[in-house]
Amino acid sequence: MPNDKIDPRETNEDPADGPQSGADAKPSPSVDPGDEAKSELEALIAENADMRDRLLRTMADMENLRRRTEREKSEISLYAISNFARDVLTVGDNLRRTIEHLPADAATADPALKSFLEGVELTERELLNMLERHGVTRIEPKGERFDPNNHQAMYEVQTPDLPEGTVAEVMQAGYMIGDRCLRPALVAVAKGGAKPAPSAQGGAPGKPANDDSPAQNDVPTQDDVPRQDG
Repeated sequence: MPNDKIDPRETNEDPADGPQSGADAKPSPSVDPGDEAKSELEALIAENADMRDRLLRTMADMENLRRRTEREKSEISLYAISNFARDVLTVGDNLRRTIEHLPADAATADPALKSFLEGVELTERELLNMLERHGVTRIEPKGERFDPNNHQAMYEVQTPDLPEGTVAEVMQAGYMIGDRCLRPALVAVAKGGAKPAPSAQGGAPGKPANDDSPAQNDVPTQDDVPRQDG
């Protein structure tokens, strides 16, 4: 029967090859807790700065979006009635024609006609007040400098009494809605008078309110455009 016991002398193991004692083992490199905490703090500070920058940018974008939305909402509310208001202007034009075609002396001599004229004038005033409540205002540019953005020149008239380029006559009143031209005024422009004083602002004139309106330098003369009676 083989002997299960092993003689220590018969083993080839060298005691020196065994596990090293604790004194002979190399110590693992230690990490300074202070340096580790400092690194973590710097990482947190950088992350906080990045998140703060993102937050400020998001807040600025939201503020710009809010202002743009409010502006668009205000413009939609103001200019949404442009087509309707433009159609209503025809009613005001007819009321004005009725008032201008009634002779003043005839209205004075006839009480019924005078009462009718007062009723038409009252209706016109109420219509203009209603339009003003919705941001539509009437412009009467007679005597003002011709503005291609708000005026449509129909012809030029020779007059030495007015500076050249001044509105001499108004055939049809214009209207503004907010800061936009709803309908340009039909005007006659003075020609042959004194040269107007140079504008303080200068610059080229803006685009006319009506694309079909002739340019200021190409305005037809009074003889080229027949006048309508009444």
